[in-house]
Amino acid sequence: MTLNMKKELIFLGPPACGKGTQTSKLAKYLGFPHVDTGSLLRAEISAGTENGKIAKSFIDKGNLVPVWLVGEIIKNRLAQDDCKNGYILDGYPRSVEQADLLLKINEEIDGNNSADFRAIYFDIDESILISRIVNRRSCPKCGEIYNLKYKPTKVEGICDHCGAELTQRKDDNEETAKARFDTYFNETAPLIDYYKNKNSLRTINADGSINEVWERLLEVVND
Repeated sequence: MTLNMKKELIFLGPPACGKGTQTSKLAKYLGFPHVDTGSLLRAEISAGTENGKIAKSFIDKGNLVPVWLVGEIIKNRLAQDDCKNGYILDGYPRSVEQADLLLKINEEIDGNNSADFRAIYFDIDESILISRIVNRRSCPKCGEIYNLKYKPTKVEGICDHCGAELTQRKDDNEETAKARFDTYFNETAPLIDYYKNKNSLRTINADGSINEVWERLLEVVND
């Protein structure tokens, strides 16, 4: 990345690819805000903002929040002062339509100032992801996440940090995992070609330990 140029980073990858862990770590490393669109939307609703009220009216009816409204909420967040040097955007865009909107949002905010935009794709085999999901366990008390194969606890079934008994989410099964992947590849995977055509795509091998993937991530962020 060019020194002192604003860095705009988004992340692509199927469920359980590890991007959530890595983006949180990268935000602290770079000193950039980690903009989680799900949390952002919930915060708007909780605060009772005008956009939050409109979003809530759709959610209460069981409808999706419109693309333009999500875009407006994201634009307001990315325009804030703490994003002036860069940001890490998590959970957005999820479609080519949203990607087009994000492009316009960045152009409006950046104006004539140069920015380095990158879409980083976490590439990993589906069979590995399914294994990660079905073996995933979480602590209901402190929220720590474990994996029976890749990150086991010292004492079987007991959280290393607080000693609580681990639980498994009901949807952490093979059938649900495959359905989630089908949804991802049908709706979100086209973004890979979208950003590849714009020469903005960077791909990393997401199979490995957290530290191994972290080193690969730093390479594509700092090149």
